[in-house]
Amino acid sequence: MDLGLEGKSIMVAAASRGLGYGIADQVAKEGARVSIAAPTEPRVHESAQRLREETGADVISCVFDARDEKSIARWRDATIAEFGGVDGLVVNAGGPPAGLFDDFDDEAWQAAYELTLLSAVRMIRSVLPSMRERGGGSIVTVTSSSVKEPIDMLLLSNVMRSGVTSLAKSLSQQLAAEGIRVNNLVPGAINTDRLRGLMQTQADRTGVPFEEISKARAATVPLARFGEAGEFGQAGAFLLSDAAAYITGETLVIDGGAMKTVW
Repeated sequence: MDLGLEGKSIMVAAASRGLGYGIADQVAKEGARVSIAAPTEPRVHESAQRLREETGADVISCVFDARDEKSIARWRDATIAEFGGVDGLVVNAGGPPAGLFDDFDDEAWQAAYELTLLSAVRMIRSVLPSMRERGGGSIVTVTSSSVKEPIDMLLLSNVMRSGVTSLAKSLSQQLAAEGIRVNNLVPGAINTDRLRGLMQTQADRTGVPFEEISKARAATVPLARFGEAGEFGQAGAFLLSDAAAYITGETLVIDGGAMKTVW
């Protein structure tokens, strides 16, 4: 299937590794021009170089802070200067720390809001003028399975990522007439540093060895394994592409069948 991404300009946030890198890699393989951003230097530039070498695509990289509106604007401006505009955006940011209700004060709640929810608002706001000028576009938010089934020990993520999902649904209605689609992409247990870090936190709290926790977690997935970032990235590339031209306001779950909710 031709996804119709050839020559499209796609911005992918938090793409130096993990889920963001998985999406950037797949859209680059489809011929898109890719702009990645992440807070870590030189890792983000090294990741861009690896993408160029492995896919032959045009790739640029920027250091940015998802919590800083000016930083997001600089990334957007660099993308437009290099590629002429924005056709697709992947909203993505590192998750808030793990913990339960009694673990967090007002400062922690505010930090989670700025990292996860307000960053999504700002990223989307930054690209809409270019998408409108180009006659449409596709926005994909990377959220969490917690938006459907809250996860123990991830209270901040449960709350803030649910807000991102509601934002996407609302915008999908508002922006549809302008040819701009907005969808959510939900990862299950994908083999990333984030997943390994959460399992290590659980191991530290419980005293259960990491290997046992990992094995038990994988056993809860009907496909009996963790997913890979590339598999997640293929789903992201689809939602960004013309092949998904009649899909908006939806939440696509990539979890190996683990989620039990019907909706």
